[in-house]
Amino acid sequence: MTKNIFIGFLLYVLGHFLAWYQINSQFAFAWAKQNMILPVLFLAVPMGLCFLYGTKLIVGDTQALWVSRFVGFGASYFVFPVLTWHHMNESMFTVKTMSCILLSCVILWIQIFWE
Repeated sequence: MTKNIFIGFLLYVLGHFLAWYQINSQFAFAWAKQNMILPVLFLAVPMGLCFLYGTKLIVGDTQALWVSRFVGFGASYFVFPVLTWHHMNESMFTVKTMSCILLSCVILWIQIFWE
């Protein structure tokens, strides 16, 4: 894995972290339920920039937009289960969810390492 793919992956992780709070704060926090637009207003630009530059780095390195799509998808499975468990008390340790996480890791491996 090159430095650009790694940094792009980290930007996707950060972008998905921000996206989780932007979309799901309304369920996790009482203040956000009353002010649903605030997470959107404050997180949209930094989230978008993370995805923009993550995509730029990955496509610049691989010359393939599909690689960035699947890396972004795989990155979401590093963020969503943890934050959903932490804030919503929904376990990621079910056969169904763990199978999806494993498949996401396989997809990441294929896109990054299979030539």
